[in-house]
Amino acid sequence: MSRMLDVSDEVRAEIGDEEADRLLAGETAPGSYDCTSCRTAGDSAQERTSTVLFIGDETAVLAFAHSSCLPSQVVQVTEEQLQGAVKSITGDTVDLEPSRTAPEQAVLGVTSGLVLIAGALHPALVVEPTAPIVRPGATGAGDDFLPLLIEQGFMPMTAIESAPSVLHGWSVLLAVGQLHAVLQPSPNGGQPVAWWQAHQPLQVTESWRAAANKHQQVLMFAAPVGSIGRQPREDLLRDALDKAAANGKLVASALPLAGT
Repeated sequence: MSRMLDVSDEVRAEIGDEEADRLLAGETAPGSYDCTSCRTAGDSAQERTSTVLFIGDETAVLAFAHSSCLPSQVVQVTEEQLQGAVKSITGDTVDLEPSRTAPEQAVLGVTSGLVLIAGALHPALVVEPTAPIVRPGATGAGDDFLPLLIEQGFMPMTAIESAPSVLHGWSVLLAVGQLHAVLQPSPNGGQPVAWWQAHQPLQVTESWRAAANKHQQVLMFAAPVGSIGRQPREDLLRDALDKAAANGKLVASALPLAGT
């Protein structure tokens, strides 16, 4: 079934005419997808969809976006953003070079919401991968997402009764009222680097932004794949967080706010 895909000349030049034609014919393009820009569902059989090619040093990953959100384009990113324990791309992807990429491309889902703790509303980011995260260089199966974060200083939570402690060196970049990135300390001791980065700044609600400005920090909760899921309301999100904590599948820290 053919798809309503936009494949720009620069994307076609990178992936080749044969792969571009297979995409347009619907052979390799997904019907439904999560837009890599706005993170809501899309359907390439029903609406115009852009092909967005992310290129690292050795890896090429094709993602999809609503044409109203992003034009079809090539985006240069670091190899770490594509293959590290943390991915900067969200959305469905097509592995264009299986011999050069990880066997399963894990991507991060990031959800913003307000969490009530001890009578106060706190701005929060909830991070959940779409697949198990293995330690870089590991050859076996498993999920090292939480151990990797604990090694960075995030604390396991068995119940959400008080705000987690501040993780110094990490921060959440909020600029012009939009969410841009989660920053971590540079291993070389220089400027902070992006642990997660939005390819297009994410809109947050006015109440979330007000709470972030009030507290000057954002709570980041993280859970392994399948622990939280997509929750349409903040009360359901809180219920999912409580269940993940009770099951020993939640870590968290308070990250200082960078920007306004």
